[in-house]
Amino acid sequence: MIPETKRKPTFPIIPDLRTYLTDYNREMELPLVYEDLKGFRESMPLRDAHGRDTLWETVIYDPEEMRRLNRDLTEIYAVLKVDGDLSVMQHLYVDRVDFCTFGNSHPFRIRIVNAYNDNQDYYYVKKADASRVYGLELEHLLSPNRINYLTCGTNLVEEHISGIPGDVFIDDWLYSERLNPVRVAKELVKFNERCFIRLLGDMRSYNFVVDVTPDFEGVQVRIRCMDFDQQSYDGRKNFYLPQFFKENSKLAVYCMERLNRTTAIQYQREEQALIYRRVQISRDRLARLLAVMGRDEIAPAENVETLRASLREHYGNPAFERCSTMGELVAESLQTLSRNVRRHDPATTRQIFDFK
Repeated sequence: MIPETKRKPTFPIIPDLRTYLTDYNREMELPLVYEDLKGFRESMPLRDAHGRDTLWETVIYDPEEMRRLNRDLTEIYAVLKVDGDLSVMQHLYVDRVDFCTFGNSHPFRIRIVNAYNDNQDYYYVKKADASRVYGLELEHLLSPNRINYLTCGTNLVEEHISGIPGDVFIDDWLYSERLNPVRVAKELVKFNERCFIRLLGDMRSYNFVVDVTPDFEGVQVRIRCMDFDQQSYDGRKNFYLPQFFKENSKLAVYCMERLNRTTAIQYQREEQALIYRRVQISRDRLARLLAVMGRDEIAPAENVETLRASLREHYGNPAFERCSTMGELVAESLQTLSRNVRRHDPATTRQIFDFK
């Protein structure tokens, strides 16, 4: 099991990363910034349907300030969703603003409501962190999920990633008769692989959601990351493998009980091949991102050194010794994956879980 880790510092967006974001339409001028939302006059704890503390607080502003915020926050939602076309957003309004002091980014969550049908949607306003931006971009390029976010100076705006929170899924859904156990176990193997290959850490159950989709034969599930603060920061190899967190132990056991080693390795190789194809599709953009990330200091030197040694041993690849930053380690991880997939080399297939 992975012990608790110290809080990660926030890293600024360097000029090269800003240029990348601008060129790919991620950097935008916005009518409101994070600091504008900190002027609330009071707050109250937000509880869920069962009366439990959600760790969020609903904040209250002066009426005139709320009118201004309603206009600006609705405009940001329009920029995020329809490239700023306010003509199709006149019937929307801000129903609630929540604030969370838990975690690194201290986000504000904005609830937008459609006045015609009461449909709700959410998005988040946060302080920008380079680690998180790299994590969002790598998720967009290398996972089966597209990510919608914007930056504006030191601010970050993200759309809501919908799904059942991982801890709730484990407690309330894992043993549901509506789910196919093998499909759940397969997705956990594939999720484990996606995180490890691109070095996204800290995927405890409260940092991912499970998207449950009815299919013509049963139900499909997909695990989606929703916290990207720990992109390539920690020095421990197992920190990038969700299977090792105590919060995920029930999922790991569930997986081991339903898959044998041969089948698990098949699913692992399937995901490696999919990541390889995504690397080929986004080759130029990914190369540019990794070049910027390779020049950025987003982790202490001792973390890079520890992880570098672990990955060299894991893959049996001395090329990792040439890496001096976390970005270079991610690039070498993807290069190693691509090379081994092309050669049908089993070197990227490690022992996962503890299958019999």
